[in-house]
Amino acid sequence: MSDALSALLPADEIERKSAWIRDLEHSLSDVIVGQRSLVRSLLLGLLTSGHVLLEGVPGLAKSLAVSSLAKGVAGEFSRLQFTPDLLPSDLVGTEIYNVKDGNFTVRKGPIFANFVLADEVNRAPAKVQSALLEAMQERQVSIGGETFRLPEPFLVLATQNPLEQEGTYPLPEAQLDRFALKVIVDYPSPEEELEILERNARTRPTGEVKQVVRLEQVAEARLLVDQVAIDDRLKRYVIDLVQATRRPADYGLGELAHRIQYGGSPRATIWLALASRAHALLEGRGYVTPADIKAVAHEVLRHRIVPTYEAEAEGLDSDALVARVLETVPVP
Repeated sequence: MSDALSALLPADEIERKSAWIRDLEHSLSDVIVGQRSLVRSLLLGLLTSGHVLLEGVPGLAKSLAVSSLAKGVAGEFSRLQFTPDLLPSDLVGTEIYNVKDGNFTVRKGPIFANFVLADEVNRAPAKVQSALLEAMQERQVSIGGETFRLPEPFLVLATQNPLEQEGTYPLPEAQLDRFALKVIVDYPSPEEELEILERNARTRPTGEVKQVVRLEQVAEARLLVDQVAIDDRLKRYVIDLVQATRRPADYGLGELAHRIQYGGSPRATIWLALASRAHALLEGRGYVTPADIKAVAHEVLRHRIVPTYEAEAEGLDSDALVARVLETVPVP
């Protein structure tokens, strides 16, 4: 038995310290019909301090999910609609000259919030995207030569519409890598859509998320995630999955050698392990299983694998490539 598994967190301690996570999940599910994967992914981002990219057509409750999450933890929420004429100063802030005393004062931008919704992030020009992604990485911004720390927790949840290409600036692969997870938000089922109709086809829609937890408890839960045990064999499994996206032929996936242009970066390895720990905690366990790793693999890897033109011509997207890797790499 590995050292990690020999120091498992007691089940009662996990239940006591993580009970609010399930309360928050239920509270969000009461407002957001269906979209369980979306809700879980937002919680994974919250627990791991990882930024999340949400992709889906308009009207699928992406913005509602983010604002509801902020209400549930009593965090400060900021929404910024990205447009082609946006400037970096509109995001991070700027210096304002005071005519009376001849001094400059700093006016902070909407990036100074616990939860920042970057709506349609691919509509902003490269300079604005770079300013956002620098803040995501460094968790600080510079205004007028002075550095300001961003609040904790700080979580960027960006959305993009996969259908509209005209007038957009797709995020480069190196910038996509800064997002811990990429979530594909799909249409609801007929039954879910009926419930959406019942709740919202009225002048005053029903349901609102109430505060479930304090921000201080979020910080405590993040420390709890670090204590979730992951066996050495599962660490090797995580590494094998990522390595298989880089050198597929070495893992019995020779047919993918000409279908994957770029594989997952070392960030993929880090986030696959960290997200699987958070997923185990969501399930009420103090240890990671192969099912936890598989549950988060698509969201961690889909934006870090670049298919070749040959793969695209065959109708193979990054999700199909990840599925093939998961099918082939042996589970310990």
